[in-house]
Amino acid sequence: MQMVRDQEIYWKNIETILSTERLSVYGSDGAGPRVVIARYLWNMALCESLYAPLQFFEIGLRNAIDRAMLRSVEAPNWFDIVQLTPWGYRKVGEAKNKISSQRRTVTAGRVVAELPLGFWTSMFEAHYEKPSAHFLPTAIRHVFPLLKKSKHNRKQIKSKLEQVRRLRNRVFHHERIIHWKDLSAQHESILEIIRWIGFDLSSIAEVVDSFPQIHASGIQPYLDQLQGDLPD
Repeated sequence: MQMVRDQEIYWKNIETILSTERLSVYGSDGAGPRVVIARYLWNMALCESLYAPLQFFEIGLRNAIDRAMLRSVEAPNWFDIVQLTPWGYRKVGEAKNKISSQRRTVTAGRVVAELPLGFWTSMFEAHYEKPSAHFLPTAIRHVFPLLKKSKHNRKQIKSKLEQVRRLRNRVFHHERIIHWKDLSAQHESILEIIRWIGFDLSSIAEVVDSFPQIHASGIQPYLDQLQGDLPD
């Protein structure tokens, strides 16, 4: 009886610390505390395993687009020269303001580094097919040199990039992803896009990629570690 009370107190403490609202999504099917926490830990591990591939994706995409734009307009501050969307101009302004607020000199390199992932994926919107944007369709082969020419389809590329961006946002905000049935396919999409950018980048990304093993293991390792700590 004492063990049961201790387990219940432990569970209440965990609920308080992590928040009932955050944990509730892991027990919406009526699962007990041990399963809920095991799912939570597995979700955390999956998110962590995606950090490296997502970082390689984001940095690789950003730098590839930056190089393509530099090639196109021959100016490091290309974002001040080409015609962006209103949203794009706003993001550039926010990046500059942030750099200035930190009492740093606004340079092209710092602006590029400060721009969010959404800015880079938005570069594949229809707007950037305009000649005044100096980007599409020519830049596709420069951004993704290893993507087959038959797949140089702006809409399909944009859709794929947006899918990864949505996953990235959930992962970096510690939201639930274990319920996604296509999570393995989405992980593969990240690696595929990295391969489009370059095999060398892909080979490095795969060295630190632990997602397949963690995804395949499921919640059982966490259930085993929590045995006796929480009520079933």
